[in-house]
Amino acid sequence: MDLKAILEHHVTDQIWARVALGPLDLPLSKHLLMMGIASLILLVVFPLIIRSRSAALAPFRGMIEATVLFLRDEVVVPNMGHKGAAYTGYFATLFFFILLMNLIGLVPYGATATGNLAVTGGLALTTFALINFTGIREQGLIGYFAHLVPKGVPAWLYPLMFPIELMGLFIKTFALCIRLFANMIAGHIVILVFICFIFIFGAFNAAFGFLVAPVSIGLVLFTLLLELLVAFLQAYIFVTLTAIFTGAAMHPH
Repeated sequence: MDLKAILEHHVTDQIWARVALGPLDLPLSKHLLMMGIASLILLVVFPLIIRSRSAALAPFRGMIEATVLFLRDEVVVPNMGHKGAAYTGYFATLFFFILLMNLIGLVPYGATATGNLAVTGGLALTTFALINFTGIREQGLIGYFAHLVPKGVPAWLYPLMFPIELMGLFIKTFALCIRLFANMIAGHIVILVFICFIFIFGAFNAAFGFLVAPVSIGLVLFTLLLELLVAFLQAYIFVTLTAIFTGAAMHPH
C-alpha cells in the first residue's frame, strides 16, 4: 500500500480543469469548489434563515444571532474598542466562512480548503489589509508608521526597532496562515494514517488486519470528534487574533 499516494490524494488539492481568461490561467479544483459551497451558504442560505419567519428555523436564527453577538461583545469590542463594533460584520463573515470550510472537510467526499496554504494565505492577506487599513484610518498615514515603534524607546534604537516592527506586520499574518493550515491538515493526516494501519497490518497477515481494525476505527472516531472541536476552535482563534492585531494597529502603544 502506497501511504504517500493516499495522503497526497486526500490532502492535496486536485485541479480538474483550467479556464483561460486573457493572461490569467484559473484552475478549477476541489478546494475552489469547497470555497464556492461555503460562499453560497453564506450568501444564500444564511440570509434565508435570518429573514425567514418559520418557527422551524428559529433555533438556527438564534444560533447565528448568538454567535454574532458573542463575536461582537467578547472578541471585537474588547480588543478593538467601541469603534470596532462597526467591523462586526467582517469578523462574523470571516468566522463563519472559515468554520464552514472546516466543517465541509469533515463531510464524506468533502475537502478541507483551509488545509491549503493558498487559501489560508488569502485569508491572512485580508487580515493584513484590515490591520493596515484600520491603523491608517485611525492614526493617519504618518502617525500609523510613526507609532509602529512603542513610545519610550530611545531615539538611537529607532533605526533598529522600526524594521523589526515593520517585519512584525508580515510575520503576524504569516503566522495566522501557517497556524490555520497546519492545524486543519494535521487531523486529516492522522485519520488517514489510522485507517491505513488496517490495510498495512492486513497485508502482512489477515488476522492482524482484523485485530487492528477495531482499534483503528475507534481512534478515527475519536479524532473526528476532536476535529469537530478543532473546526470551531481554529475559526475562533483566527478571528480573535485578527481582532487583537487590528486593535493594536488602531490604538498606539
